[in-house]
Amino acid sequence: MTDQSDSSRRHSSKVVDGAGKSASRAMLRAVGFNDDDFKKPQVGVASTWSMVTPCNSHIGELAEHARDGADRAGGKGVIFNTITISDGIANGTEGMKYSLVSREVIADSIETVAGCEGFDGLVAIGGCDKNMPGCIMGLARLDRPSVFVYGGTILPGKNHTDIVSVFEAMGAHSRGDIDRIELKNIEETAIPGPGSCGGMYTANTMASAIEALGMSLPGSSAQNAVSNDKRDDCEAAGEAVLELLKRDIKPSDIMTREAFENAITVVIALGGSTNAVLHLIGMARTVGVDVSLSDFTEIGKRVPVVADLRPSGHYMMSELVAIGGIQPLMKLLLEAGLLHGDCLTVTGETLADNLAGVEGYPDAQEIIAPLDQPIKAESHLRILYGNLAPDGAVAKITGKEGTHFRGTARVFNSEEEAQAGINDGSVVAGDVVVIRYEGPKGGPGMREMLTPTSAIMGRGLGNDVALITDGRFSGGSHGFVVGHVAPEAFDGGPLALVEDGDVITIDAEANTIDVAIGGEEVERRHAAWQRPAPRYTKGVLAKYARLVSSASTGAVTDDD
Repeated sequence: MTDQSDSSRRHSSKVVDGAGKSASRAMLRAVGFNDDDFKKPQVGVASTWSMVTPCNSHIGELAEHARDGADRAGGKGVIFNTITISDGIANGTEGMKYSLVSREVIADSIETVAGCEGFDGLVAIGGCDKNMPGCIMGLARLDRPSVFVYGGTILPGKNHTDIVSVFEAMGAHSRGDIDRIELKNIEETAIPGPGSCGGMYTANTMASAIEALGMSLPGSSAQNAVSNDKRDDCEAAGEAVLELLKRDIKPSDIMTREAFENAITVVIALGGSTNAVLHLIGMARTVGVDVSLSDFTEIGKRVPVVADLRPSGHYMMSELVAIGGIQPLMKLLLEAGLLHGDCLTVTGETLADNLAGVEGYPDAQEIIAPLDQPIKAESHLRILYGNLAPDGAVAKITGKEGTHFRGTARVFNSEEEAQAGINDGSVVAGDVVVIRYEGPKGGPGMREMLTPTSAIMGRGLGNDVALITDGRFSGGSHGFVVGHVAPEAFDGGPLALVEDGDVITIDAEANTIDVAIGGEEVERRHAAWQRPAPRYTKGVLAKYARLVSSASTGAVTDDD
């Protein structure tokens, strides 16, 4: 066994080369290594396979394809697992507090395994919302040649349904518009098999953002979960890592300031999830790039929304896949001067090079509007400031909800209280539902509010009620909703001082959010306010609450 190692084995050689590493080699022989394997670059394949959600239930097979691709290209693929949770299952429960926490656990675990085992490069395969930013953050911390693979989108359910259809059917049943039999029929047919939730919700949003960022192979974000294209994508990713190793191209070479601007641009054009704001800022901070809330505002002034995709639009991701995915859109954006074409990608080529041979959408399609005839001329992602959110808040306003809302506060100190108030009819037209103490620290975990937003829609109040929170929203949420309010209530932010009946004004044109309380009254309320006791004092949620940063800085746990 030689002590020589080329640059593509800079990490694994320290683990397996030389007589002093006989014990390491002995352990690896037991899991399938032979003499030749010890001379090859080791490629870790981070699999998020799990039976807890259809988003990830097929990823075990995909990981094998990625490993095989690395092996065929001259490497030694080694599969290891990290966790996943299911937002769709946990939404509306205490368990949802673990959702955003899982992003950090995934990043930690990928960093931990790869750092310990000495992998030279990595493939990470994610399927559900937090898998993707968690994988990217883990890869960024390691900064070894890496490729991310999206597990792919689910197909539509019967009658063009999906998971959000089920949540909204629950609201309709609560109102009495549908009976239990109809609700059960939707429940049984909306999720037909493996893959991530089918609209431009957070999973498909983040997959698209990561491809635009340059960390996925072209086309990876727009493939059906169960397809030959997706299996081929995984094999190509394994092969690509070996080329990246030869050329010493690392995530820090790809994830530049301009690359993040590309990702933000594509998210806006697609009408993507508000969670992209949180995740892209968190991913950027991890790799040492300065991205802030203001970037979404500035880029949003010049980028239109052109995709008619759920939740605010009609079509599903699988239907966008059928007409070419996001590559033709990216080419349109590039030709319009809205993307930085010189950004390096995991192909080893620039974004412009990757898009050079891409054909446009078919003439008859109705999913992607022309850039000069957009669905919305400016971004739907609105960053709001005001006396309710001095550090910012994030709204998703497509225009269908209107751009202004003025109403009276109906205050709840948890998601459960709010859900009960919506279901029992306490929330009425003209209310601004305030859900507080659900921020990163206060929740802890910054739960998504898909259940209450879906209940509002299901009860027919979507045009008549606004909802604001220091929590966040599912990519499937729609309506007049504002999340990520910072500072959060648990830290004594202004949201903590709001009382029932206060008049709240939201202006998505001026980008403001304010409550009509006089200065003396604010001082009186602030003097009387007491921070609530932490909801958790032990375990991962308590640890997260102690470490996590503000939503306005990405809610990360390893900030400077």
